[in-house]
Amino acid sequence: MNALSVLKTDCLSLPLNRFKSLYKMKLGEFNTLIIDRLTKVGLFLTDNTNDVLLPLKYIPKDYKIGDEIKVFLYLDHEERPVATTLEPYIIINDFAFLRVNYTNSFGAFLDWGLEKDLFVPFKEQARPMEQGKRYLVHAYLDDKSDRIVGSSRVNKFLDNSELDLQQGDEVDLIISHITDLGTNVIINKKHKGLMYSNEIYEDLRIGDKHKGYIKTIRPDNKIDVSFQKIGVENIEPNAEVILKELKANRGFLRLNDNSHPEDIKTVLKMSKKSFKKAVGSLYKDKIIEIKEDGIYLV
Repeated sequence: MNALSVLKTDCLSLPLNRFKSLYKMKLGEFNTLIIDRLTKVGLFLTDNTNDVLLPLKYIPKDYKIGDEIKVFLYLDHEERPVATTLEPYIIINDFAFLRVNYTNSFGAFLDWGLEKDLFVPFKEQARPMEQGKRYLVHAYLDDKSDRIVGSSRVNKFLDNSELDLQQGDEVDLIISHITDLGTNVIINKKHKGLMYSNEIYEDLRIGDKHKGYIKTIRPDNKIDVSFQKIGVENIEPNAEVILKELKANRGFLRLNDNSHPEDIKTVLKMSKKSFKKAVGSLYKDKIIEIKEDGIYLV
């Protein structure tokens, strides 16, 4: 037996705290590992320091010893690290809108696409969770228990005290919750932001992910965002939207400068101000004609 074989330890018998201290692999994340050997319970995968089991039901049809394989690592029902080729709806340090499978005296258990549900303890519930309902949650590795848990107290994982953002930056948005003022969003999985109602031209649902842009950063570090680029950069994309709609409607749109903002929003999902800028650009380039009944493609 060589030295490497002596160093290897099967994760089926490795205590979780010992596993964590030695492990190059990361719980709650996707890992690319090496197929080491086949046993009666499944494939053992290695990072050349420790091994983890990929149960028989997840073994791919075609594989070779020594091949690399991408797997997700989490804890099985006996709190042992285990690999799966299933793709969870959420990984650690991310957010998702998940359904509650059941609740008990310890907390709620959410469907995250794996055999074992994601546990959300009572203390991590913004309000008591109910079976069958969906909630926006954050997944993280609990420092005390070394277990992957969820929390619907999402604001405590967001911080605007230090920002590395500037006006106009493209960002990743997650819809947090919808109010009369507008829609609260999570920016780059780190910060809180707001999109005002008059900036929204489509139906949004909690948990939806979108690209957006930083519109304003206020002195108190509150952030306003938009789905559209700001300023001059916004004209060209909107012109493309109008051109696409014109072509889809045989070169005619029953919209012009006198159209009601709601009509423009319904047809083109943009504000009247953005519409007028884009139409002006197209007209200047002699791509369209503007008449009393609407605009025509030249």
